[in-house]
Amino acid sequence: MSSDSLHHINSLAELQSLFASTTYVAVDFYADWCGPCKAIAPHYEGLAKQHSAPGVLAFAKVNVDKAQDAARAYGITAMPTFMFFKEGRQVAVNGQAAIRGADPRSLSAAAEKLGGLAKKRMAGA
Repeated sequence: MSSDSLHHINSLAELQSLFASTTYVAVDFYADWCGPCKAIAPHYEGLAKQHSAPGVLAFAKVNVDKAQDAARAYGITAMPTFMFFKEGRQVAVNGQAAIRGADPRSLSAAAEKLGGLAKKRMAGA
């Protein structure tokens, strides 16, 4: 795992490339001017360091102002919004299709769930 466990995405094409190379992807849609986004960023980064597994589970950050095509493609209207994908398709984790707002408890639970799925996938490979 690289020292920077977050994938900084600058376009929809980059995000789709990550989906193509990684089974599970957690995505943080954020904006530089968003206070709650800044507040939860260290928590998200910690989850990425704890749970990332190359090719199996990746954590991405999408700046909605720089990657407007990606934000539009996923209908992002509030920041932060966290979404989860399996093989490029949006999936619900713990019954939530997306987490809107800086909710560390829900985000941690989702990362734990994805981390567990990633470990199972690696053990079965």
